[in-house]
Amino acid sequence: MIALTLDMKSIEQSLDDLGTHVNNYVIRGGAQAAAQAFYDEAKINAPVLEASGHWFYGTHQKYYFPSGTLKASIYQVFSKDKSNVIAGIATYQISWNHKKAPYGFMVEYGTSRSPGHAFMRPAWINAKDRAGKLALAHMAESMTEMQGKS
Repeated sequence: MIALTLDMKSIEQSLDDLGTHVNNYVIRGGAQAAAQAFYDEAKINAPVLEASGHWFYGTHQKYYFPSGTLKASIYQVFSKDKSNVIAGIATYQISWNHKKAPYGFMVEYGTSRSPGHAFMRPAWINAKDRAGKLALAHMAESMTEMQGKS
């Protein structure tokens, strides 16, 4: 008689660890690589006045913003709410900080008195192919590293 006992808990734990690593490192890292391309492009495209700054006229008062405020307010952030690492979905958001530069929407889309100077839409157009390639390259490199460690 041959008796065989397998401890599946350690195998299950190893598979769980691998899945967690793939989702958190490979997929999220790939998404961040793509997000970085869009972020960099948005920063390049954001208009900066040659003057020292400009006035923004709100409903009840006016505000002064130094030149370069909009460019400095551009950020990228991992979105926990829109991501699902278990399902392999990692979402990053790239935008401008609306509190630091509340006029960003008017710059992007224009107003009834002034044409827009889009910087986010061109970032998407200019970087989407490069972003996809960067994401795939990062994920492939991460998977190769994982295979080398096993």
